[in-house]
Amino acid sequence: MDTLSSSSFHPKLRPPAVGIPTKKPRTTSIVNNSSSNIFRTVNTLISRKFQGKLKKQSLSNLHEIIFKPLNDFVTRLTDMSRLPPYIDPNHSLSGNFSPVDELPPTACKVVVGSLPPCLDGAYIQNGPNPQFTPTGPHHIADGDGMLHSVRISGGKATFCSRFVKTHKYLTESDIGYPIFPNPVAYFNHNSAALMALTLARILSGQLNPFINGVGTANTSLFLFAGNLLALIEYDLPYALKFTEDGDIVTVGRNDFFHSGGGGITNLFLNMTAHPKIDAETGEAFAYRYFLVPPFLTYFRIDPDGQKQADVPIFSVKGLASYMHDFAVTKNFAVFNDTQILLDPLALVRGKNVLKADPDKVSRIGIIPRYAVHEREMCWIDVHGLNMMHAVNAWEEDDGGTIVIVVANILSVVEAVNNMDSMRLSLEKITIDAREKKVVMRRSISDTSLDFGTINPRYAGKKSRYIYAAVMETVPKMVGLVKVDLSLLAAEEYSGDCTVASRMYGQGCYGSEPIFVAREPPDNPAAAEEDDGYLLSYIYNEDTDESHFLVMDAKSPDLETVAAVKLPRRVPHGFHSVFVREIDLPLI
Repeated sequence: MDTLSSSSFHPKLRPPAVGIPTKKPRTTSIVNNSSSNIFRTVNTLISRKFQGKLKKQSLSNLHEIIFKPLNDFVTRLTDMSRLPPYIDPNHSLSGNFSPVDELPPTACKVVVGSLPPCLDGAYIQNGPNPQFTPTGPHHIADGDGMLHSVRISGGKATFCSRFVKTHKYLTESDIGYPIFPNPVAYFNHNSAALMALTLARILSGQLNPFINGVGTANTSLFLFAGNLLALIEYDLPYALKFTEDGDIVTVGRNDFFHSGGGGITNLFLNMTAHPKIDAETGEAFAYRYFLVPPFLTYFRIDPDGQKQADVPIFSVKGLASYMHDFAVTKNFAVFNDTQILLDPLALVRGKNVLKADPDKVSRIGIIPRYAVHEREMCWIDVHGLNMMHAVNAWEEDDGGTIVIVVANILSVVEAVNNMDSMRLSLEKITIDAREKKVVMRRSISDTSLDFGTINPRYAGKKSRYIYAAVMETVPKMVGLVKVDLSLLAAEEYSGDCTVASRMYGQGCYGSEPIFVAREPPDNPAAAEEDDGYLLSYIYNEDTDESHFLVMDAKSPDLETVAAVKLPRRVPHGFHSVFVREIDLPLI
């Protein structure tokens, strides 16, 4: 069995594309043809215009003689003005969502304060950044993964931006234009013709998602077993390395699911973008969800990077649920069967694959961490729970009580139909594991909060403080708050546990905050839970500049400790990580 160790990575590096083409998406009016008429037209184009050429050309040239003209033809059928804003590239790639070029390691100036010694290492944001301008529907989550890193050493900072060199990125870089599907946009918009074109590419051998995957690795970062991995939930991770001067190199796709020579039994394998690590045992816990049964599969990875046996969960029935995150405690893994569903047959009916079912009763699924069969899973009804992210989870009463803190999507209909206006509630949920019921559910703040972070020493343990981003829209973060969970037990509890906050100012937006403990060298364990720093990128749309900001996590205003002016703006991204110098995987 392949492992997560570096020996299982197979690098395939090529020079990156130069720049982003400036060609604008086509906006010609839609043709009122049914999908069947479109397919007949496509077939006619192939048989009449290209049949003679096909006899003379190899399969490697199919994209030039068939698929590129077909792609242009299908694109002309799309009326971009009718697209919802969140999948219209003219909107979804505007402002600070617009893509940037790669940037090699570049020295930066500390313009406020000084960088504390405990921050020697790297703060890295992962996020979408399309290599080429899309020609059809495009959601921000469809962009190629790009890493924006601030490497800190001895009080000095170096900034670098690099694409994750996925199979998708390298293939499109060679061809010179996008050929892979935009799955998030396609799931939110009936794109039957585009999906048919993708299927034709697969059948011709131009694309091979079974072997190479189709993911962009644009969502999160995960440090485990000496490897730094870039992840997205519909593909396998990509391994990364740092150079001594602060550059980032993609090593290759971590295909640790396949054993021996692989084979057809492991097609379409993927992994959550939010695996969990138990710092005490060194193990990682993860899962994958898919469009066909089993909709959920749970698995464990041992400290040496050896993936353990799958535990398929067939008790998720009907349609696949959107399960972006989960929680892990000392003895249990906790899942959420949500009201957001994925219906692959909807594509045939001309409907959206992604849909909301507000009448469905959401459930929490609890399974022992070391379960070997789904019969050990129990499900508990929890009305209206649609977890976006889990902040922390722990056990009380010798495992009899499970506590989870999650960001909950308040309206699934709004979230699916108008993602720009999605609102979230940070909630603490207490579960009686023996009686199999929820005994308490409390909102932590009146503000729309997500991208929560804690002192990493308290992951999987009872924690008091949570720091979370104030959301304008996902993923635009306009501020940062500190909440004190102990206030939930106070008699004078007012419904909001906020004890400190900081708004970034008009036209300013942050990245996912990361907590880094101060760690006094004489006795790190003696430090208080909130004794540390918060790290974030801050973008100012008035000046079109970005800074790297270090904030005091204990202060009532989360005051600035240091600020670094970056050589150029950092686009809005998704998840971030801080890796200490001693843990950086170096080349």
